[in-house]
Amino acid sequence: MKKTKSTSYLWLYGHHAVVEALKNPNRQKITLKITNDAAIDKKTIGNVPTQIVSRQEIQRLLPDGAVHQGMALQVRPLEHDWNDFLRMAEQNKRAVVVVLDQVTDPHNIGAILRSAAAFDALAVIVPEANAPEESGTLAKSACGGLEIVPLLRVTNLSRALKELKDIGFWCLGMDGRADKSIGDEKLPNKTVFVMGSEGDGLRRLTAENCDYMVKLPISPKMESLNVSNATTLCLYEFSKAQ
Repeated sequence: MKKTKSTSYLWLYGHHAVVEALKNPNRQKITLKITNDAAIDKKTIGNVPTQIVSRQEIQRLLPDGAVHQGMALQVRPLEHDWNDFLRMAEQNKRAVVVVLDQVTDPHNIGAILRSAAAFDALAVIVPEANAPEESGTLAKSACGGLEIVPLLRVTNLSRALKELKDIGFWCLGMDGRADKSIGDEKLPNKTVFVMGSEGDGLRRLTAENCDYMVKLPISPKMESLNVSNATTLCLYEFSKAQ
């Protein structure tokens, strides 16, 4: 599982996504385009090449309907090394990680990154296949969380779970049909929440590599929660168990 390298670039937009990217020393910035009334100061911009442009010019760079708040930042995708992450994670006596299986909506992944940052998760892990690339849409939904919590891509999700278990993590698969609820027992000090899609849930191999399955105790009137909401509740349960 190697560091992901890319020669491509993308446009981040919106206040939180752009400001957090400007603050991130690991983010390679190329060009910043802002309007005259953009709510951003010179200290935050630093030495990034900057152009004052119209709102329409920024809009032309972005998806239809994108809410850019007068700023767009051209950047290189972030690079993360899986083995470096494992070495760092092994040193933590208490930590939480999120693994996403078959979650394909960039809005959901962005919202999960936002919650992961709010609850100090070490990383959000997705498979290389069938997961969206880093994008302005994902970053906007993450509200700056993409710059705070590593979004790690792995070639084999089952192997990644095994390697996390090798360094002391317990992998908890979330399944609405599980016998145990998340609050029935104390959560392990090193927990991985393995989240599946709302429709199909976890794939068989992914589920088989979880130590056990748990559910959120919700009303029988609803089959499931949105995966980003479910992840937030899981992270909250971990945080309050300290």
